Amino acid sequence: MAEADDFSKVKGGELLKTPLHAQHVALGARMVPFAGYDMPVQYPAGIIKEHTATRTSAGLFDVSHMGQAVLKADDGSHETVAKALEGLIPADVIGLEHGRQRYSQLLNADGGILDDLMVTRPASADGEGTLLLVVNAACKEADYAHIAANLPAGVSLEVLNDKALIAIQGPKAADVTAEHVPGAADMAFMDARSGTFDGIEVHLSRSGYTGEDGYEISVSAQDAEKIWNTLAGDERVMPVGLGARDTLRLEAGLCLYGHDIDETTSPVEAGLLWSIGKRRREEGGFPGADRIQREIAEGPSRRRVGIKPSGRAPAREGTVVADTGGSEIGTVTSGGFGPTVGGPVAMGYVGAGYAKPATPLQLMLRGRAEPAEVVKLPFVPPGFHRG
Repeated sequence: MAEADDFSKVKGGELLKTPLHAQHVALGARMVPFAGYDMPVQYPAGIIKEHTATRTSAGLFDVSHMGQAVLKADDGSHETVAKALEGLIPADVIGLEHGRQRYSQLLNADGGILDDLMVTRPASADGEGTLLLVVNAACKEADYAHIAANLPAGVSLEVLNDKALIAIQGPKAADVTAEHVPGAADMAFMDARSGTFDGIEVHLSRSGYTGEDGYEISVSAQDAEKIWNTLAGDERVMPVGLGARDTLRLEAGLCLYGHDIDETTSPVEAGLLWSIGKRRREEGGFPGADRIQREIAEGPSRRRVGIKPSGRAPAREGTVVADTGGSEIGTVTSGGFGPTVGGPVAMGYVGAGYAKPATPLQLMLRGRAEPAEVVKLPFVPPGFHRG
């Protein structure tokens, strides 16, 4: 798509704006800087109500700040484009079926995570030899440069600067979406396909970042407002900002890049081994494969775990985690109040010997040692539609 059609650019070096910025302002959202964008952190209803609406009905999210791109093979071969991407990520891309999406990570030479991303193989034959990528907003320019610099001849990256991305999440998301997108209700978790939303061309995936059922809708920037207004006008749907997006993903045990995963953490340490296919675990062939295969065989020295404080005080990012004797064994990477849980929840890394659920811990909060324990993730059971 032409750079001239980039709807996100703002003159004068100001924060970037998504194509839906005016809608957020009109709804009375409190706007904050996030990943270089002016984004809604909450609407007048507040974070707790937005969170609860997503868990019980449907929440509407503007995620247009995320990066969307297409990887293309000149020869139109899935194997060609898949092999190129497999040189950068540990997922089994060759085995990805038509109309399916997969979660993975861009890795550095040491097996650390440069970013996490979603990869989709288009459902239609017209898309053969291409892969759709969605990357994090804060990392997207670095991701694009890294991917482009490491592609073999005959494979290229096209950034989609004229696209918006809207997510609808929650137990009523499917009913709402199906009224506008034919066939949406027939999709299973991680299915993806092109379609129309009230006649508007979209690309739809049944996925999201809340632990709930729902969809992400990629649409041209010029048509985003129509779709947003249609969904926001449904009484079952509530617009949701970054604040509740964070509490939802934390309760769902989902990693936030730059916090729970970064260039020092491997997918094995982060509890993301499920995202590495059996063939890739055995064959390697991706950056940092030696480290990751060693950690698979021997176990990592630390692991990401769920942490439940015993009291009411939340453990924020950076909180020191200690054993019952007071020795430091790890750090909280995400933490706060879980509205659905009804109390504080956290995630972090601890030494592998302390990662078993029910292991007692101490959290160093404001100079005091507060009791906590390791718990199995996620904190809230997922509501994905498996089909």
